[in-house]
Amino acid sequence: MVNKKSSRWLLSGPFLVWTVAFIMIPLVIIVFYGLTTADGAFTLSNIMQMGTPENVKALVYALVLSLISTVICLVMAYPLAMILCDLKIGATGFIVMIFIIPMWMNFLLRTLAWQTLLEKTGVINLLLAHFNLPPINIINTPYAIVLGMVYNFLPFMLLPIYNVLIKIDPNVINAARDLGADSFQTFWRITFPLSIPGVVSGITMVFVPALTTFIISDLLGGAKILLIGNVIEQKFKQTNNWNVGSGLSLVLMVFILISMAIMQRYDKDGEGVSF
Repeated sequence: MVNKKSSRWLLSGPFLVWTVAFIMIPLVIIVFYGLTTADGAFTLSNIMQMGTPENVKALVYALVLSLISTVICLVMAYPLAMILCDLKIGATGFIVMIFIIPMWMNFLLRTLAWQTLLEKTGVINLLLAHFNLPPINIINTPYAIVLGMVYNFLPFMLLPIYNVLIKIDPNVINAARDLGADSFQTFWRITFPLSIPGVVSGITMVFVPALTTFIISDLLGGAKILLIGNVIEQKFKQTNNWNVGSGLSLVLMVFILISMAIMQRYDKDGEGVSF
């Protein structure tokens, strides 16, 4: 008869295989290429390539646009999550589904759709011309990249915050009101502190993919605006320089590890990611 310990190993077997095959082995390959030359000799020059003016500019650009997109997503998602929590269960489920459905579509297709909408002869400008309004020219600009990031990553901010807010006991809010706290005091001292795990989780889930993206900047930035993700993509696909590409990827992993450490500190129970 199989004991509990053996059954746990059997149940976790598929996950362990997946983790080793698709996480550990690729990570080991990236570390190997990032710390070696084309001849296999150990070097730190690949990592030091991040210090070149072009790569620093791409990294700073990516950090700035990622931070802007994350802030916009937070400002939009938090009030919406509070509204959803106040609605009836049926209406809430329907509205949340509206935000989830686009995530079922391919990421590339969603971005291509915005390219079609924003281009100079696109749908939006055709509608504006029909009403004798001036066209908008944000395609191939940082504004279009931020728009694409916000559209694609907003659900990743909304759902963790909503998941935490919906779990707050209404009696806690009512108690604060009974003790004389107004709406702002109740929000600032009760609601917001209790929602910190969801906020931190949402920030992490938006900032990290926004920092490393290259498809959005390629399509909506017209390949004129290079982010660090574009630089790494070019190293792998265009120049076939896996060593430098892996070295730059290792530097980006530092930001990912920092984000994970912050999320672990403020969301120890995983409340913000259990949706």
